[in-house]
Amino acid sequence: MYMIKIKEAIVVEGKYDKIKLSSILDAVIIVTDGFQIYKDKEKLSLIRHYAETTGIILLTDSDRAGFRIRSFIKGAVKNGKIYNVYSPDIYGKEARKEKPSAEGKLGVEGISPELLLAAFEKAGIRASDASPNSDPITKNDLFMLGLSGCRCSSELRRRLQRRLGLPELLSANSLVEILNTMMTKSELIKLTDAMQEN
Repeated sequence: MYMIKIKEAIVVEGKYDKIKLSSILDAVIIVTDGFQIYKDKEKLSLIRHYAETTGIILLTDSDRAGFRIRSFIKGAVKNGKIYNVYSPDIYGKEARKEKPSAEGKLGVEGISPELLLAAFEKAGIRASDASPNSDPITKNDLFMLGLSGCRCSSELRRRLQRRLGLPELLSANSLVEILNTMMTKSELIKLTDAMQEN
């Protein structure tokens, strides 16, 4: 099966959903950690950013909890584009679990790749074959560029994030993930060099 490139950020509930999608999609995937999203300001800020730039795709489980999380995010994101992808109602149990969920439905992690891709198509999400980034930006690159590990790193990082229109409260992991969707490593090097000269 080919890796499919999705430009929008995909919001899912759990890490196993992310693992499943990462095996078939080349995309930014944000995990809500279930209802933890209600109090995670940094993650909400990141979701809002993606909604306003690339758009976000909500792909929560098809049970009551999934719809509550979906509804909360829709209410929290005032601007930008939200696409809804719905996983089909399939009854059963994920292999890693001892018993089915309360409603007996499979979560995103339990749905076959073919059915998940069909759900994206049904929602009108355009995809194209992707070749993976052969030289992605890493946390080590942030260190080498002075964006982490130095006394002036936090100020330089703040300046970079302001310049790119990114939320201020990003962790290093989130910053690396979002930078890889915005630019190449060489573009980041040029940008940070220019910022340090000013």
